Amino acid sequence: MAKPARKPRRITAQYLERAAIYYLERYSSSSGNLKAVLRRKVWRAARQTERETEVDEEQAAEWIDETVAKLKWAGLLDDEAYARMRVLSLRRSGESQRSIRMKLMAKSVESDLIERALAQDEPENDELTAAIAYARRRRLGPWRAEAEWEERREKDMAALARRGFSFDICRRVIEAADEAALYESQAEWASREP
Repeated sequence: MAKPARKPRRITAQYLERAAIYYLERYSSSSGNLKAVLRRKVWRAARQTERETEVDEEQAAEWIDETVAKLKWAGLLDDEAYARMRVLSLRRSGESQRSIRMKLMAKSVESDLIERALAQDEPENDELTAAIAYARRRRLGPWRAEAEWEERREKDMAALARRGFSFDICRRVIEAADEAALYESQAEWASREP
């Protein structure tokens, strides 16, 4: 038995504010991303409504801007803090600077905030640390069985390159003799002159 179709919600300023707060309770977000989420809600409601409950999309856009401004004022939305948190989180999971920049741009974070968050990122060896974390998680290079090293070398390097790491870092990680040599290489990388 099929479920009856839900009636679309009436789009009001209060509904959009509640929807925004509910979204922020579950996810951290940038203001640009939250606007996109709310616009999708309005778009869906506009496509589902009957004639008597049509959605005024221009009015809804104003309500969205007002809602986001209120949430910023209340301290529930902070793009700079969001960017810093995402940079640290993505770094720990093995993302390159290039990849982090693209992911934050996809969440509508302004480019100057992205650059500031990346500049506040910890030591200079973060690219190598991130590459090591990714290789360990995916079992590439020194974490792969020795019998497979030679035949999988190029594919492992390609996997790191697709994540946005430079050729030098890819080579350094994949060609390490073992895990200990890789960590020695990391210490050398960190101590080199800028």
